Amino acid sequence: MTPFRLGWLILLTTLVLDQASKLSLYFGTDLVLTQPWHLTSFADFVVVWNRGISYGLFQQDGGLGRWILVAVSVAASAGMILWMRRASSKLLAAALGLIAGGAIGNAIDRAAYGAVFDFVHLHAGAWSWYVFNIADAAIVAGVVGLLIDSLIPIRRSRDEAPSAGA
Repeated sequence: MTPFRLGWLILLTTLVLDQASKLSLYFGTDLVLTQPWHLTSFADFVVVWNRGISYGLFQQDGGLGRWILVAVSVAASAGMILWMRRASSKLLAAALGLIAGGAIGNAIDRAAYGAVFDFVHLHAGAWSWYVFNIADAAIVAGVVGLLIDSLIPIRRSRDEAPSAGA
């Protein structure tokens, strides 16, 4: 499988899992009425509508801000897909697919509902992590993949001579 096809598959899988989890929890359960659902001693399902970006930054109450965030998400995803087309490694393509799939998933929420549906809350004692969803986790995993990919030295074929500046 080419890097681009792998990245595209991961993008679509991320998008489907993200939207399926949100739709099934929001429309297929009574989570909104009976929250929080205590899954373990450190994890709950809750309902949080995030009108901002990561960690609730840049909260947007007006329609213009909402559509600006949708447009930025779509533009960033398009950029990631173009970059993914040029990716030479499967790790890079997979990381870009995770980021683009997560961004598109959150953009769909923002366009449809005016906010992103977050539902996973991790905590331990007094420590509490922000509430997130599968799209957010995919974006974070994708960024980690980009960092790892950037640390891997570029492999050259034996016939390829190093550039004059190297």
